[in-house]
Order: sequence, then C-alpha cells, then structure tokens
Amino acid sequence: MFEYFADLVVFRWLGLAPENPFAAALHFFVYDTPKIFFLLAVAIFIISIIRSYFPPAKTKKFLSRRHTFVGNILAALLGVMTPFCSCSAVPLFIGFIEAGVPLGVTFSFLISSPMVNEVALVMLLALFGWQVALLYAATGVVIAVVAGYVIGRMRLEHLVEEYVYQIKSGEGEVYEPTFAERCQAGRDFTLDLLKKIGPYIVVAVAIGGFIHGYVPDEFLVEYAGRDNPLAVPLVVLLGVPLYNSASGMVPIVYALIGKGLPLGTSLAFMMAVSAISFPEMIILRRVLKPKLIGVFAGIIAVAVIFTGYLFNMIV
Repeated sequence: MFEYFADLVVFRWLGLAPENPFAAALHFFVYDTPKIFFLLAVAIFIISIIRSYFPPAKTKKFLSRRHTFVGNILAALLGVMTPFCSCSAVPLFIGFIEAGVPLGVTFSFLISSPMVNEVALVMLLALFGWQVALLYAATGVVIAVVAGYVIGRMRLEHLVEEYVYQIKSGEGEVYEPTFAERCQAGRDFTLDLLKKIGPYIVVAVAIGGFIHGYVPDEFLVEYAGRDNPLAVPLVVLLGVPLYNSASGMVPIVYALIGKGLPLGTSLAFMMAVSAISFPEMIILRRVLKPKLIGVFAGIIAVAVIFTGYLFNMIV
C-alpha cells in the first residue's frame, strides 16, 4: 500500500524517472514517512496501555527490592517499554536513585531506554524485518543488563552526588484506572508523543532520502566499509558528539545500509548516537561525579564497538 502510494506520487503524478537521484530520494521519503508513522501509532498505543499497569510509583517500589542480576534484567526490560531519548530518560533515572533503587539497576534502565525502545523496534521491524529487530533488541538488552551489573558490582555509590541520597521519594497511593481510561490515556499519549517526535522523524527520513538518492555508494564503502578494520570504532567516535533518539536514527541507518555500509557498523553508529551523547552526560552531571560518568560512557562504548564487530561477522 505504501509503496504503491509512493510510486503513484513520484513516478505517475510527478512523472519523474526512477534513475533520477531526486526521484530516488523523494520516493524514499514518500514511502517511508507514512509507513513509519502508521506503525508507530499502533505500537505506541498498545505499549502505552501495557505500561499503564506499571506506574512509576509501583515500578520504583518493585525495583528497589531487587538487588541482584534479576533487578538489572527487569530494569532493562522496563527501559525497552519507555519511548524516551537519553535526555528524557535521565529524570526517571534520577527518581530511581532517589527511591533507593540500586545504582547498577538504574544504569540498566538508563542504557536500554534510549537504545532500545518500542519506537525504534517498530521502525527496525518495518525497514529491516523481524530478524534484525529481534537481534538488535536482544543485543541492546544484554548490553544494558551486563553494563548495569558490572557498574553495580564496582560499588561506585560514592560517586553519586551526596544530596541525591538525602532526597526522599514519596510512594503515594497508586490509582488504578479502568480499561476505558487506559485506552483514553493511551490515545492521548500516542498523539502527544507523535507530535513531539514527528518533526525529528520527518527530518531523519529526509536525511535518509538524501543519502539514498545523492551519496555515491563508493564514498561510504571506501571509508567505512568492511575493508576498513577501524570503521566500527570510527563511527562510534563520530556518533558521540551527535544527539538523536534511536527512532530518529533508524531512517538514516536504513539509507546508510542501502549504500553499502555494513549492518554492524551502521547499528554501532546508531547505538552511539542514542546511548552516549554529550547532552546526556551534561544532564547526568547533576547527580553523578565525572569519574562515574566516564566509567559509564567507557563501558557502553566498548560494548557498542564489540556489538558492531559481532553484527558484521554474523550478518
């Protein structure tokens, strides 16, 4: 349906030739934009209803009782269900620390929330198929669990700013809405979220379309192709200064892969941009000392680089 619409607009109504670079870029944009928004609307609505059964107060109380590897797994899975970029996830991360959730467990949430969320997964599913989406999700969760567990075992609580532990988070009474109220809230949340991320998705798809239509295949293959053994750490370093959500990166990654960039290298770039960004580090500085921020960024960078090489070997 979406491809038929794109063919109709670009090739029949506008009369552009398929070999025209502008036609290729425009077709990419017209095809992917409505498809992504449709899939996102459905997925966000369903996930928002599921998430309504796990309000923040109940979640904090639940996670605060988990001090082992199980807590890291649960926090990482919770992060998958929160469609936040890294900077949006930080306030909830702070709330977890204030509520007494173990430090390592909170880091598992902080890592998985921007890196692997339902928005990015739906887009990966639509553009690459379920195998790539599942592999990416599993890898992101494993990184979040292992990294959080390692940070927890390092006993770095003294590197959290002292005032954080002095703040008491009240639990309050949890209101249980009806299913109709959950659906209403889910609809409102879906519309609100789409309004917020919509412009970024459109810009990302436009960038992807430009890459698809105008960037020569040889350019990317020469500098970041399989023949360059340093391509993965290079794109990770390139991604750190940038700032975008995983969902905003997916269309760009799709275009890069279409131009010949290996899957692992492309996904490592996406992970670096979404999980290790300068704005996130600046916000984290409110509650974490520089040494802990450095440990966090270093562990994630190593994990992302390893993942990039792994994907390139097996895919």
